[in-house]
Amino acid sequence: MTEVCGICAIHADAAGHGALECHRGHRWIVRHHPLPSPLAGWTFLCSTRHVQGAADLDDGEAAALGPALRAVSRAVRDLTGCDRVYAIAFGQGAPHLHVHLIPRFDGEEGTRAWNVADWYRAVERGERPAADPGEVARFVDAMRERLRRETID
Repeated sequence: MTEVCGICAIHADAAGHGALECHRGHRWIVRHHPLPSPLAGWTFLCSTRHVQGAADLDDGEAAALGPALRAVSRAVRDLTGCDRVYAIAFGQGAPHLHVHLIPRFDGEEGTRAWNVADWYRAVERGERPAADPGEVARFVDAMRERLRRETID
């Protein structure tokens, strides 16, 4: 039996996760973290092709990754007002490249470095409130508009 890739399933689920999709290009899909989201603006840059990680990108994907990361990271920073954007790709939960782009606010200790992982787990356990779904929806709308003006392959 072939295992289903969770990321591919999300990309195919236009009814459920489609509401959080911000951009779909030839090589990259940009979407917000599913609800309940730890932070409004927690965004994913995902390869459209089923590929384990950066080491397995073809030449075109590798060339497009830097500009895509820059464009989406700038948009996350501009739209959330955060101080920086963390880019993290584990590649363990699903065999499909997806880079977490996480807003970091200097005034919020919980988003500092690896503290953001504790923040994430606390939301999962119900110990910390998730981001407001309305705020997430506003972010997604603004990100869609922003990325219409960007070249993301």
